[in-house]
Amino acid sequence: MTDPGSEDEYLELEVGNVANGGFCVARHEGRVVFVRHALPGERVRARITDRTKNFLRADAIEIIEPSQDRVEPPCPFAGPGRCGGCDWQHASLPAQRRLKAAVVEEQLERVAGITRSVLVEEVPQPVEDEAYVRGPGLGWRTRVQFTVSEGAVGLRKHRSHDIEPVDECLIAHPGVELMGIERHRWPGASSVEGIVSASTGDRLVILRERGRKRARVPRLEVPVRLVRGKPEPGKSLPYVREEVSGRMFQVSGSGFWQVHPGAAKLLSDAVLEALEPKPGEIALDLYCGVGLFAAGLAERVGRDGLVVGIESDAQAVRDAKFNLRDLSNVSIERGPVEQVLGDLEFGRADGSDRTQSKRGGTGHQGGARVRGADIVVLDPPRSGAGKEVVDRIAKLAGRKIAYVSCDPATLARDLAYFSERGWTLETLRAFDAFPMTQHVECMATLVRG
Repeated sequence: MTDPGSEDEYLELEVGNVANGGFCVARHEGRVVFVRHALPGERVRARITDRTKNFLRADAIEIIEPSQDRVEPPCPFAGPGRCGGCDWQHASLPAQRRLKAAVVEEQLERVAGITRSVLVEEVPQPVEDEAYVRGPGLGWRTRVQFTVSEGAVGLRKHRSHDIEPVDECLIAHPGVELMGIERHRWPGASSVEGIVSASTGDRLVILRERGRKRARVPRLEVPVRLVRGKPEPGKSLPYVREEVSGRMFQVSGSGFWQVHPGAAKLLSDAVLEALEPKPGEIALDLYCGVGLFAAGLAERVGRDGLVVGIESDAQAVRDAKFNLRDLSNVSIERGPVEQVLGDLEFGRADGSDRTQSKRGGTGHQGGARVRGADIVVLDPPRSGAGKEVVDRIAKLAGRKIAYVSCDPATLARDLAYFSERGWTLETLRAFDAFPMTQHVECMATLVRG
C-alpha cells in the first residue's frame, strides 16, 4: 500500500475503457492505473491504493468532469474506501449493463479470438407484494454473508480484510433484511449468512463461530432456522425450498442456488431453448447442484431418454436425488466432473427401450453401449471448467453444449479450448443477475463445426 504521506499519492486522470473486475483503465506517465468509482470518459482526482511493478490501483475521490451516466449511489456505505460489495452504484442501470457487455466483448475477443456484440439482458424480479420493491437494481440478493468483528456485523471493504459496519444492505432481498442480522451483535461469531427463498419465504441463518467458544445468537425479528458451525459429514441440514416452474427444490445449508429471485427460472428456460432437447436423447448436467437444469431436461427427453447429473458436493447430491426422486430417467452421480465423465457409459439394456447409464461396473447390463451424450449443459464454479473437462466434453457431446458462466474471463478461456477441439460458438446471452456489482451471468451455446 502507498504511504499516506507521500507527495505522489494523488493523481489527476483521464479515465478510459472499463476493465474486468469493476475498474476502469487510465494511464499515468505510461503506466496503467486501474481506477474504481470512476466511469469511462471522466476526468477524476484519484488516490493511489496499491502499487505493483506493472500497474497502480486507485480510487476516484473527486469527479472533475462527470459522465452523463453517473448517478448518486443509493447506498450510504458505497464509495471509496467503504463497502466492497458493489462496484457500479455510481452508474445508471442501463450504463451498468453496457459496461458489463463491454467486459464480456473484450474478454471474448482478447482471450478466445471471438468478435461478438453482446447485450446484457435485465433479469425480471418476480414480486407479488409491491411493498417489497426497494428500487431498480436493489433488493435482489437472497443470500448475504456478513463478516463479524468483535460482535459487530459488516461487509468487507474492497481487497481488504477490514470491515465496513452496516445496519442495512440495499441489494439484500427484503426477506433477508427482515431478519435484522446487521442490527444485532453476534459475540463469538466470525460470519453470519442470511438466506431467504423469495418463492416460499423460507429463512435460514448460517453461523460460523470464531475459535472454540460458542457464539451467542441474538433474538431476531422473525423466526429462522439456524445452522451452527461446520456441518458433520452425512448429517441432514436445515434447508430452504425454492420453487421454479411448478417444481420444488430443497437447498440445504449454504448450498448453491442462484441469488437473484428471477435467475433460476430465466436460466433454466434459456438452457432448454438453446439445447432444444428431443425425446429419447441423452443429456448431461455437469456441476448439477441440486438439479435445476436436470429437472427441465428430464421432462423434455421423456421416459425413453436419460439425464445424468454430476456433482462433487455430497449435500448437493443428496438434495438433487430428493428433488428429482419422481423422475425415473434421471441419474445423479457424485464426484469430480473430470473423473466421473471418464467412467460413464450410456446405452440400452437388452429387452428394453429405456436408455441407461453405467459407471464403475453398475448400471445397464448387455445391449448397445456408447461413450457419448446428445446434449450437455455445464454450470461450473467461477474458476471455470478447465482444459481437462473441456477435452472430455468435446469428445462425448454430440449435438449441442450450453455453458453457463458467472465469469467472462474463464468462459472466454474455455471457449478457446472448445474451439481448438472443433466446437463453435453459436449464440451468447448475458444476464444482469447481479445489479450494482461487476458480475454478469452468461450462457454460451456451442455446436460442432
